Amino acid sequence: QLQLVESGGGLVMPGGSLRLTCSASGFALDGYAIGWFRQAPGKEREHVVCIDSRGRSTDYAEFAKGRFTISRDSAKNTVYLQLNSLNLEDTAVYYCAGKYTTYYCSDSSRWYDYWGRGTQISVSS
Repeated sequence: QLQLVESGGGLVMPGGSLRLTCSASGFALDGYAIGWFRQAPGKEREHVVCIDSRGRSTDYAEFAKGRFTISRDSAKNTVYLQLNSLNLEDTAVYYCAGKYTTYYCSDSSRWYDYWGRGTQISVSS
């Protein structure tokens, strides 16, 4: 069973940047669509961005456009989420999720079969 692990979270000042990674052990992420979601305290989990298994198609939430960038590196078996211009509203636990499929990714959390445990991002001055 695919096990996803997020890393790279932390405390950052407004306007700062972080790079999250989503990695898998024992399985190649090739063939898996990967989505990033986040959940802030008291709020529902929301879609951030996703990328299809080939890395050719992406889907960004409106708040992520122009600030966040998703990419994948097959050689490193990793999907990255670069977060720039972070603000207080970006404080949340960030999760990566995967589904074995091709040519598509979804902004729906229910579509994904595998989830990591999340990494906390706190934006504070």
